[in-house]
Amino acid sequence: MGILSGNPKEEPMHYGEVFSTWNFVMMSNKAIAEAQVLLNHAGDSDLKKLLKESIELGQSEVKKVSELLLENGVAVPPSAPEPPKVDVNDIPVGAKLADPDIAISASEKIAAGLVTCSGIMGQSIREDIAMMFGQFHTSKAALGAKYLNLIKEKGWMIPPPLHFSQKDKVEA
Repeated sequence: MGILSGNPKEEPMHYGEVFSTWNFVMMSNKAIAEAQVLLNHAGDSDLKKLLKESIELGQSEVKKVSELLLENGVAVPPSAPEPPKVDVNDIPVGAKLADPDIAISASEKIAAGLVTCSGIMGQSIREDIAMMFGQFHTSKAALGAKYLNLIKEKGWMIPPPLHFSQKDKVEA
């Protein structure tokens, strides 16, 4: 049997897997810290729930990937300290972020996370790593759909120019 045949957890990670998973932890730690700051600015209760869900999902993913790295002898990047909790009413009007901007920013992070998970899945030769990031991808896609629904429900959606076919114009 070769070095890459058998139990994936006993196979070595290749350099791309090491770098990508390490970078995932670093960027996820940053995204968690940013979501915690956004939570301080959010006024809408539904948005706050989704931000808390984003933070919890990110923390869970960081924990799993950090364990993988440590099991493979790779030091994990440091995480940012949790920002202090602030009452949204204590933030001056000119410094406070608006709920629509917060929701769009959080969705943007999820979209970037989907691309990252796909990339790691595609480069992985260890099935356990590919599967882990496949699960992360599915969870992020579901959370992204929740943000999209919230943005539409609250009237925060700014759609790009909409395309109507010639058929639609004739019938309208």
